[in-house]
Amino acid sequence: MTTKAAFTPEEWKTVLEGPPSAGMIVITAASGGMFRETVAMSKAYTEARAQHGASELLDEIVSAKPAMDHTRYHSPEELRDSGLQHLRSAVTLLEGKATPEELDGYRQFVLTLADKVAAAHREGGQDVSPAEEQAIQQVAAALGTASP
Repeated sequence: MTTKAAFTPEEWKTVLEGPPSAGMIVITAASGGMFRETVAMSKAYTEARAQHGASELLDEIVSAKPAMDHTRYHSPEELRDSGLQHLRSAVTLLEGKATPEELDGYRQFVLTLADKVAAAHREGGQDVSPAEEQAIQQVAAALGTASP
């Protein structure tokens, strides 16, 4: 079992920034619904906490308050590009330190969070807008997996 102790403080920050980065990428992909989508991101963490015990690593990740400094970005594109890099860096760290099952759990959590955020606000009569679907595909690619 991998825990926070396996990572340097900077590495741990990178791992923790992955899920909220994915959420922000989806939130900024289409206009409208930011409040509902932010609440959906918070609920994804709450639901993951309820599954406590499945993975010690994921338990530590979801017990931390989701944080990401979105004010340092000047455009949604800059936020997206930086967020995707956070995800790629987190996966690289986890590939080197976590078990394959823990890495899969991280990927699944991030994709579930992204899906919940996208579905939180209907846009253009659709549950998930084309822009949000594209954002989810980009998140999945950065994680090294296909979206659900």
